[in-house]
Order: sequence, then structure tokens, then C-alpha cells
Amino acid sequence: MQKKILWIGLTFLLAGSLPMNAQDAKKDSTYKKWWIGSTLWLLGNFDKTNNPEYVQLNVGYRITPKDIISFRFKRSIYSWPIGIPFSSSSFDAPGENYPGHARILAPTIGYQRFWWKGAYVSVQALNAFEKYMDKNGKKIGNGYTLYVDSYLGYQFKFFKNRFFFEPAIGISYWPIRTNVPASFKAVEQKWNNYFIQPGFDFGFNF
Repeated sequence: MQKKILWIGLTFLLAGSLPMNAQDAKKDSTYKKWWIGSTLWLLGNFDKTNNPEYVQLNVGYRITPKDIISFRFKRSIYSWPIGIPFSSSSFDAPGENYPGHARILAPTIGYQRFWWKGAYVSVQALNAFEKYMDKNGKKIGNGYTLYVDSYLGYQFKFFKNRFFFEPAIGISYWPIRTNVPASFKAVEQKWNNYFIQPGFDFGFNF
């Protein structure tokens, strides 16, 4: 399913680059202060192997035409170590999963800076409050992980800047991870505490 999402994102990117390019916000008469959106990663909810039960809501405010602050709320579950790379044969592979799953609620604060036309860089601090469950669905502990996500991407605008799509490449790094149950830690200890991932955010300006 993750590979399907990657292809969908690339299709949006190619479609957006043909008829229209992102405009410098200073020259755009349809410039808006607020936006609301989400991500194409929601399509992962169709995955029968590793369904994340994913929910994400993004809200942003443009301090200036080039500077944006955002608040994101994410909710999901995961049953495999997040540090397993997409390219690894262990990704979503049987025997590599946790003895249960973790459920997270994650309020996120972010900053985005446009530096050339639609090109941007962003950084987000994701505060994941985690509930760990065993194979029988019984709670075995609570934990906390701080994820620092950095992205390099490009924003494409559609319908007179009403809608936008932001393909990006980024890295997620978690410097703080506390109260992980021993059974979960035993599975994830051989993987890195970072993950290279694409971004597929979209939104509506108002």
C-alpha cells in the first residue's frame, strides 16, 4: 500500500507541473492567510497488512507570504518498528512486528519557509503520546516520543490558489523515546531512530 501511495503522489506531481506552476505569494492576488488540509497517507487505511487507522488534520497560518506556522493533529496505530526503511525486506514483513501494537495521539507544531517560488523547507515537532497494547489488546504501558520531522518540498497551486498539493522528501528523527515496554524494545533495537519518508500534504486556502 505504501508503494501505491508513492505512485499516486508522483502522479499528482506530474499533473501539477504540466499546466501550472506555483506562484510567488507576493505576486499572487489570491493570497490567503489560513489553510486547512491533510495528507495522502490516509490511503494507508486501506492496507490490510498494517492498517494504521490514520487520522491527520492540518491547520496553518501565514505570518508572511513566505512564513507559515502550523498545527497538526495525528492519530494512528503501528505494529512494526517505525525505523524499518521502505526499501528493507523487513518492512511490514511477518516476524518483524511487535508483540502487540502502539496507539498514538500526536499534537504537532510546525514552521514552513518558502525560499524560491513554491520550493520550501519545513520542520515539525511531533509529540506522540503512546499507549502500548499486547496481542490480546490489553494495555501494558504508556510512553512518549518526540519526533522532529524536516522536509524539503514544492507547493503546487490549483484553481486560483484555492487548493494546493505539496510533494516532499523528509527525514523523521526521534531523540526522545520513553517508557517503551521491554518486549517492544527488543524488536526495535536493531533499527535506527530515524526514517526517510516522502510527504504528500494537500490543503484548501481560505
